[in-house]
Amino acid sequence: MTNILSLLDNLRKNGHKLTTAESCTGGLIAAAITDIAGSSDIFDRGFVTYSKQSKIDMLGVSPATLAAHGAVSEQTCREMLQGAIKNSGANIAVATTGIAGPTGGSPEKPVGLVYIGISRYSDIRILKLHLSGSRAQVRAEAVEKALELLVNFVYNSN
Repeated sequence: MTNILSLLDNLRKNGHKLTTAESCTGGLIAAAITDIAGSSDIFDRGFVTYSKQSKIDMLGVSPATLAAHGAVSEQTCREMLQGAIKNSGANIAVATTGIAGPTGGSPEKPVGLVYIGISRYSDIRILKLHLSGSRAQVRAEAVEKALELLVNFVYNSN
Protein backbone atom coordinates (compact mmCIF):
# COMPACT_ATOMS: atom_id res chain seq x y z
CA MET A 1 0.00 0.00 0.00
CA THR A 2 1.15 3.48 -0.79
CA ASN A 3 2.87 5.16 2.15
CA ILE A 4 0.03 7.44 3.23
CA LEU A 5 1.90 8.59 6.35
CA SER A 6 4.75 9.95 4.22
CA LEU A 7 2.22 11.62 1.91
CA LEU A 8 0.49 13.32 4.83
CA ASP A 9 3.81 14.50 6.23
CA ASN A 10 4.69 16.03 2.85
CA LEU A 11 1.32 17.77 2.57
CA ARG A 12 1.63 19.08 6.12
CA LYS A 13 5.21 20.29 5.58
CA ASN A 14 4.19 22.20 2.45
CA GLY A 15 1.00 23.67 3.90
CA HIS A 16 -1.41 21.81 1.61
CA LYS A 17 -5.01 20.82 2.26
CA LEU A 18 -6.57 17.85 0.49
CA THR A 19 -10.10 17.10 -0.65
CA THR A 20 -11.59 14.09 -2.44
CA ALA A 21 -14.41 13.80 -4.97
CA GLU A 22 -15.30 10.14 -5.30
CA SER A 23 -17.85 8.28 -7.34
CA CYS A 24 -16.89 4.65 -8.01
CA THR A 25 -14.65 4.48 -4.92
CA GLY A 26 -17.48 5.65 -2.67
CA GLY A 27 -15.33 7.40 -0.06
CA LEU A 28 -12.63 4.73 0.18
CA ILE A 29 -9.84 7.22 -0.62
CA ALA A 30 -11.05 9.58 2.10
CA ALA A 31 -11.27 6.60 4.47
CA ALA A 32 -7.70 5.51 3.68
CA ILE A 33 -6.44 9.01 4.43
CA THR A 34 -8.50 9.60 7.55
CA ASP A 35 -7.52 6.20 8.96
CA ILE A 36 -4.25 7.94 9.84
CA ALA A 37 -4.28 9.77 13.16
CA GLY A 38 -3.57 13.47 12.69
CA SER A 39 -4.87 13.61 9.12
CA SER A 40 -7.39 16.26 10.11
CA ASP A 41 -4.79 19.00 9.70
CA ILE A 42 -4.36 18.23 5.98
CA PHE A 43 -7.69 16.65 4.99
CA ASP A 44 -10.46 19.19 4.51
CA ARG A 45 -13.43 17.11 3.33
CA GLY A 46 -14.58 14.39 1.00
CA PHE A 47 -17.41 14.44 -1.50
CA VAL A 48 -19.05 11.13 -2.35
CA THR A 49 -20.98 11.96 -5.50
CA TYR A 50 -22.28 8.63 -6.72
CA SER A 51 -25.25 9.91 -8.71
CA LYS A 52 -25.21 12.36 -11.59
CA GLN A 53 -27.40 14.74 -9.60
CA SER A 54 -24.98 14.73 -6.67
CA LYS A 55 -22.14 15.62 -9.05
CA ILE A 56 -24.21 18.59 -10.22
CA ASP A 57 -25.39 19.66 -6.75
CA MET A 58 -22.20 19.19 -4.73
CA LEU A 59 -19.45 19.77 -7.28
CA GLY A 60 -21.04 21.91 -9.96
CA VAL A 61 -20.49 19.39 -12.74
CA SER A 62 -22.31 20.72 -15.77
CA PRO A 63 -25.45 18.84 -16.85
CA ALA A 64 -24.28 19.47 -20.42
CA THR A 65 -21.00 17.67 -19.69
CA LEU A 66 -22.87 14.72 -18.22
CA ALA A 67 -25.24 14.60 -21.19
CA ALA A 68 -22.48 14.83 -23.77
CA HIS A 69 -19.80 12.65 -22.14
CA GLY A 70 -21.46 10.70 -19.33
CA ALA A 71 -20.60 10.40 -15.67
CA VAL A 72 -17.61 8.21 -16.49
CA SER A 73 -15.43 10.46 -18.62
CA GLU A 74 -12.31 12.57 -18.52
CA GLN A 75 -14.46 15.70 -18.82
CA THR A 76 -16.58 14.79 -15.80
CA CYS A 77 -13.50 13.87 -13.76
CA ARG A 78 -12.00 17.28 -14.61
CA GLU A 79 -15.14 19.11 -13.46
CA MET A 80 -15.28 17.00 -10.30
CA LEU A 81 -11.74 18.13 -9.46
CA GLN A 82 -12.55 21.78 -10.14
CA GLY A 83 -15.72 21.58 -8.05
CA ALA A 84 -13.97 19.89 -5.15
CA ILE A 85 -11.37 22.67 -4.98
CA LYS A 86 -14.01 25.39 -5.38
CA ASN A 87 -16.31 23.94 -2.71
CA SER A 88 -13.69 23.17 -0.08
CA GLY A 89 -10.84 24.79 1.77
CA ALA A 90 -8.34 22.57 -0.03
CA ASN A 91 -5.80 23.33 -2.72
CA ILE A 92 -5.25 19.72 -3.84
CA ALA A 93 -8.03 17.41 -5.00
CA VAL A 94 -8.25 13.79 -6.07
CA ALA A 95 -11.30 12.51 -7.98
CA THR A 96 -12.49 9.14 -9.24
CA THR A 97 -15.27 8.15 -11.58
CA GLY A 98 -15.69 4.75 -13.14
CA ILE A 99 -17.63 1.54 -13.60
CA ALA A 100 -16.79 -0.96 -10.86
CA GLY A 101 -19.28 -3.59 -12.08
CA PRO A 102 -20.26 -6.27 -12.28
CA THR A 103 -22.96 -4.56 -14.35
CA GLY A 104 -23.25 -1.12 -15.90
CA GLY A 105 -20.62 -1.43 -18.60
CA SER A 106 -21.00 -1.05 -22.35
CA PRO A 107 -18.74 -1.71 -25.33
CA GLU A 108 -17.67 1.97 -25.25
CA LYS A 109 -17.31 2.07 -21.47
CA PRO A 110 -16.61 -1.42 -20.13
CA VAL A 111 -16.68 -2.54 -16.52
CA GLY A 112 -13.33 -1.60 -15.03
CA LEU A 113 -13.03 1.75 -16.82
CA VAL A 114 -11.89 4.29 -14.24
CA TYR A 115 -10.73 7.89 -14.49
CA ILE A 116 -8.57 9.20 -11.66
CA GLY A 117 -7.72 12.88 -11.49
CA ILE A 118 -5.42 14.98 -9.36
CA SER A 119 -5.53 18.76 -9.26
CA ARG A 120 -3.70 21.61 -7.66
CA TYR A 121 -5.44 24.75 -8.88
CA SER A 122 -5.08 24.73 -12.68
CA ASP A 123 -2.58 21.84 -12.78
CA ILE A 124 -4.85 18.91 -13.59
CA ARG A 125 -3.73 15.38 -14.42
CA ILE A 126 -6.13 12.62 -15.34
CA LEU A 127 -5.32 8.95 -15.74
CA LYS A 128 -7.59 6.56 -17.66
CA LEU A 129 -7.41 2.97 -16.44
CA HIS A 130 -8.90 -0.35 -17.50
CA LEU A 131 -9.00 -2.45 -14.34
CA SER A 132 -10.18 -6.03 -14.00
CA GLY A 133 -11.54 -8.28 -11.32
CA SER A 134 -14.54 -8.21 -9.03
CA ARG A 135 -16.28 -5.00 -7.98
CA ALA A 136 -14.27 -4.99 -4.75
CA GLN A 137 -11.02 -5.56 -6.66
CA VAL A 138 -11.71 -2.73 -9.14
CA ARG A 139 -12.53 -0.34 -6.31
CA ALA A 140 -9.50 -1.37 -4.23
CA GLU A 141 -7.15 -1.02 -7.20
CA ALA A 142 -8.65 2.37 -8.08
CA VAL A 143 -7.97 3.56 -4.53
CA GLU A 144 -4.39 2.29 -4.66
CA LYS A 145 -3.77 3.91 -8.05
CA ALA A 146 -5.31 7.19 -6.86
CA LEU A 147 -3.05 7.26 -3.82
CA GLU A 148 0.00 6.44 -5.97
CA LEU A 149 -0.92 9.21 -8.41
CA LEU A 150 -1.42 11.60 -5.50
CA VAL A 151 1.98 10.74 -4.01
CA ASN A 152 3.72 11.24 -7.37
CA PHE A 153 1.88 14.49 -7.98
CA VAL A 154 2.64 15.93 -4.54
CA TYR A 155 6.31 14.96 -4.56
CA ASN A 156 6.86 16.24 -8.09
CA SER A 157 5.00 19.56 -7.75
CA ASN A 158 6.50 21.00 -4.57
